[in-house]
Amino acid sequence: MKFTTKLAASAVLLGLASQANAAVTLVKTDDTTVSIGGYVKADLRHVSGDLAYRDLWIGNNPGAVDTSQTKLNVKESRLQFKVQHDDVTGVIELDFYGSGGNEVISNSTGPRIRHAFIKYNEWTVGQTWSTFMPLHALSETLDFGGPHVGEVFIRQSQIRYSKGGWSFAVENPQTFGSSDETKESVPDFVGRYDHKGDWGQISVAGLLRQLDQNGIDETAVAGNIAAKFLLSGKDDIRVQLTVGEFGRYAGTTAVAGIATNDQGETEVESGLAYTVSYRHFWNDSTRSTVFYGNGQSDIADNDRSHWGVNLMTNVTPKLKYGVELGEYKVEDQNLNLSSAYFQLSAQFAF
Repeated sequence: MKFTTKLAASAVLLGLASQANAAVTLVKTDDTTVSIGGYVKADLRHVSGDLAYRDLWIGNNPGAVDTSQTKLNVKESRLQFKVQHDDVTGVIELDFYGSGGNEVISNSTGPRIRHAFIKYNEWTVGQTWSTFMPLHALSETLDFGGPHVGEVFIRQSQIRYSKGGWSFAVENPQTFGSSDETKESVPDFVGRYDHKGDWGQISVAGLLRQLDQNGIDETAVAGNIAAKFLLSGKDDIRVQLTVGEFGRYAGTTAVAGIATNDQGETEVESGLAYTVSYRHFWNDSTRSTVFYGNGQSDIADNDRSHWGVNLMTNVTPKLKYGVELGEYKVEDQNLNLSSAYFQLSAQFAF
């Protein structure tokens, strides 16, 4: 296994990893399999409007700027390194949205860890998608992640136990919404149930957190329900709804964990976030998705949305091209800002 050891060391040094299913087997013995996978994705993106340019829309307010900007990047490309030994699996994944680099000469960019976890039978330990996150309800988009503003979208360290359709986890605690130091003494608790059938999949999840920041010491509760409904042919509808005091778990910063009310008092923030999408297959390899997401907060009075429509086709099973049009809008309090975007993408999976 000397070769395997060297390979693992090289993977760490080069930042090799990806949660995309590893597809190429490098080493295989009676009890151990070493594989690598991921994809290369190139994006051309034009943003025009009165919100600042972003490579992808998240749930924040990027700033009011008169914008007409075009960029090309490959930051979403990713690599996965996976080792399976008997009943134990280890995965490391990185993409290239890390800090560093510039666009003057080299267009370099730093790798960023996405997933690093160990799975043994029913147990998962390490950093991966939150147990609160319904992966089956995510829209197929070219914008990285799609309508983040309405989605549960979060990766973090956790300890998870899964059995049948049930999953329970303790996850990394963090209060978002103030510059004050957080003092969380207990982890976040997540419970989730999934049910699958010929018609699709549905999930229900609950979140329990203890917030300790800015003099607040309160329990926050939130829930999510999500579904993917299979239609005729290969078409599907995907929906999710998150309500309660979910903070950073949904909307990717559209809704804070705590906020200051009109009287200057700090309170636990509550919100609403939802997405809906319809995917239609024109033929076996070409499809379109129409999607919409919205995130709203109660105290801060944030209201942000993202819609889009795309067309994708697989030239080969591993190579796809696509085009997407959409708009991101910020209507917080008295604001009415938006930017439209146009994106061309090519992706090769391996």
